[in-house]
Amino acid sequence: MTRIQPVDHATVSGQAKDLLDGVKGAIGMVPNLYATLAQSPTVLDGYLSLSKALGNGILSAQLREQIALTVAGINSCDYCASAHTALGKMAGLDDQELVRNLGGNASDAKTQAALNLTAAVVRKSGNVSDHDLKDVRDAGYSEGEIVEIVANVTANIFTNYFNHVAGTDIDFPVVTTQKAAA
Repeated sequence: MTRIQPVDHATVSGQAKDLLDGVKGAIGMVPNLYATLAQSPTVLDGYLSLSKALGNGILSAQLREQIALTVAGINSCDYCASAHTALGKMAGLDDQELVRNLGGNASDAKTQAALNLTAAVVRKSGNVSDHDLKDVRDAGYSEGEIVEIVANVTANIFTNYFNHVAGTDIDFPVVTTQKAAA
């Protein structure tokens, strides 16, 4: 049930309209998450800026989606599970891998190390151990990549929590976190 209403892209004006026009131009639609964040154009602008910056970072689009799915699975965010499953498919991940990722698992050992760190950050509220960091470094991740993993985790925690608070209606093919083993 929607608890914070999305703005109507057809009638909104000002900065919110400009930002949502940009979203629609970039991806062909205005997801309900963005329309709801647009209740505060400042928050939408901040989120879009962070997302754009992370998209220009070191991590691949596939790994960013895998991180997002792991976070969604742990936090039981069906909206994000649905959105990032669709985006993961667009990034070239197959259905089996997407299901694994939602449960915090990966078919590739290096990706698994990143998802292990992702899960540790979420479950330990950022208070990861030296061992958690050693494992991801041993898998071949640089300091910059580790920083970006943490940034992607926290960006996804924000959207997970926001969707829980707002009750955002899912506007992607629905994927549930009910069976996620993360």
